[in-house]
Amino acid sequence: MNLLREPKFARLSAASLLSEVAEWILQVSLPLTMYRLTGSAASTAVMMIIGLVPAVVVSPIAGPLADRGNRHRVLCAVSLAQAAVAVPLLLAEHVAVLYVVMAAQAGLAAISEPTRNALVPQLVGPERVTAANGLMSVNANVARLLGAWAGGVLLGLGGLGLTVGVYAAVLVLAGALFAPRFAAGLPGSGERPHVLRQWVDGLAEIRRNPALRVTSVAVVLQSIAQGMFLVLFLVFVLESLRGDEADVGLLRGVQAVGGLAAGVLVATVARRVAPAKLFGWGALAMGVYSALIWNTAHLTTAMAVFVGLFAVAGGPGVFLGSGVLSVIQTVTPPELTGRVLSTAFAGIAAAQALGMQVAGALADRIDLEILLDVQASLFLPAGALVLLRLARRRSPALT
Repeated sequence: MNLLREPKFARLSAASLLSEVAEWILQVSLPLTMYRLTGSAASTAVMMIIGLVPAVVVSPIAGPLADRGNRHRVLCAVSLAQAAVAVPLLLAEHVAVLYVVMAAQAGLAAISEPTRNALVPQLVGPERVTAANGLMSVNANVARLLGAWAGGVLLGLGGLGLTVGVYAAVLVLAGALFAPRFAAGLPGSGERPHVLRQWVDGLAEIRRNPALRVTSVAVVLQSIAQGMFLVLFLVFVLESLRGDEADVGLLRGVQAVGGLAAGVLVATVARRVAPAKLFGWGALAMGVYSALIWNTAHLTTAMAVFVGLFAVAGGPGVFLGSGVLSVIQTVTPPELTGRVLSTAFAGIAAAQALGMQVAGALADRIDLEILLDVQASLFLPAGALVLLRLARRRSPALT
């Protein structure tokens, strides 16, 4: 927790919290609005896929931006741009507008994510990166708790107009904290080679580095599972559990309870655990626990039971996510971190889009229980691969 006493990291932490609260507000409210307008899981999946595709397209630009310029300036500009591009939602609640805004938000998020995560080792150093990721995951789970709940409640109370107004206001505050004047002494790399050449350098590092190759395969598997979850979860809550919009926000948000506890553990006790072990065991735990949640519906559909189950579910996700980031940040040369992270996030987006497409196409054709069990099972080979191929390596960065 001593990291929070360092002004620059504390400011990044606070700005990231606000930014992620806003992202969760939109992540919950837009799919709910789409499902309400169309009544179709397939249409909701299409919107989510459209929201992921820009992350792949923007990747060649996002990585070099994260490595070649002032990262605080990039984060400030992205936050303000995200607030601006949501304005059309105030003017029209239409399927086409939802598609466009989701795509624009995803494109901007594809710039902010690698930039923010590349900034962490720059501020704290590689020896404290796991602890810093633990603290950032605490932020992410507080944001989930506040933002997911707010997204569902605001949509139910005041519709999309109120939701977007709060979303934009939170992002403006985040932009103020990200502002470059707070980042004195932290310039960019100063490099100005061609953007495409920089992006290719990041791809070459992934191909060259065995740890990054193994990580990439495991991340693709768990990202397909996450993509399936994003679609199937809505159907599960609204149809299997007979819930409503507020219940969707509650169950997404309450996962922060377990995530907060896990984040504190990673930042304190578990910061000495090898990143690859956090990644691998987190993936295995996620698969087993997801299967437990889905199959509990055979016994009861009481919302209180699932609030308790989902409250714990955030824990494995934090170990998994912190492990992934820490592996990438510690085995990648500092000057390539932004580009490698950008490519990783693009791969995650593409794999999630594939998972969404599969779930959306099959949700009306295959029993929901079968699809949910398939979703949970995908985490198991991802975790096993990491434990067998990375956790046993003798590299100081991984063990």
